[in-house]
Amino acid sequence: MHADRLTDSICHHAEGPYWSDSWGGLRWVDMLAGDIMQLEAAGALTQLGGARTAHRITTPSPVVACVRPALGGGAVLALEKGFALEDADGSITPLPPLWEQDIRMNEGAIAPDGSFLCGSMAYDQRPGAAAMWRLLPDGTTTELFGDLTISNGLAFTADGARAFYVDTPTGRVDQFDWSDDEGLIGRRPFADLTDQDGHPDGLTLDADGRVWVAMNGGGQVLGLDERGAVTAQISVGARQVTACTFGGQDRSTLFITTSRENLAEGEDPQAGSLFAARPGARGPESERLFGV
Repeated sequence: MHADRLTDSICHHAEGPYWSDSWGGLRWVDMLAGDIMQLEAAGALTQLGGARTAHRITTPSPVVACVRPALGGGAVLALEKGFALEDADGSITPLPPLWEQDIRMNEGAIAPDGSFLCGSMAYDQRPGAAAMWRLLPDGTTTELFGDLTISNGLAFTADGARAFYVDTPTGRVDQFDWSDDEGLIGRRPFADLTDQDGHPDGLTLDADGRVWVAMNGGGQVLGLDERGAVTAQISVGARQVTACTFGGQDRSTLFITTSRENLAEGEDPQAGSLFAARPGARGPESERLFGV
């Protein structure tokens, strides 16, 4: 299966797509530009193909790593060195930074208890410098664990019992159990993807609990069954595939972000575009919101 190109190369480093009815369509980030991108639901047509127009929402940070919906409207954001809250009117309030080191937030998800988890990475990608952080709805922040390198895709099962996770240099998708008190616990390998083209990056789950993982450098998204075996492959017209999520009115469109970071001019003409495919699966009907 081949993904359709929905936009021009409008982003430098597109990441973290997420569909929410609360903000009326698809949002993702142009991470190193510090901008949120939005494609309205009316632009995400049932029939794929043809260019779409997205608009930018500027944040008060040079980096915006991840954005997820919040109760009562608005959103929760991971910025370069911490978190921020977007009110229903669109105003964004950064919370105090969590560190001073040359490290940035990278990718995250809303946990079953309504908290927001986001992992980090060092700009020089040095091993073990990154950590997983948790923002509670009352504003409390905690570091859940460290010794990560490039903390990437994170998604929870519908029942909230487990989470799937990628620290990219491991070449794996891992699995955690979830505890409201302790957070992510019991890490173990789920799927070894070192023999696949590319490196695991962002991921999402469909309504049946199967994992869909973006393979950065491989120009593809892989579908994994409950045993971690590759059972589906979607070709993408840009090599640096960063993340994916299900959306659309029937939740059966898989939106895929790509990046042109570190590429020479013209090296990969479709890099930085948004793509989409219909792999015969649906995303979960309900979504988790930040808050209690």
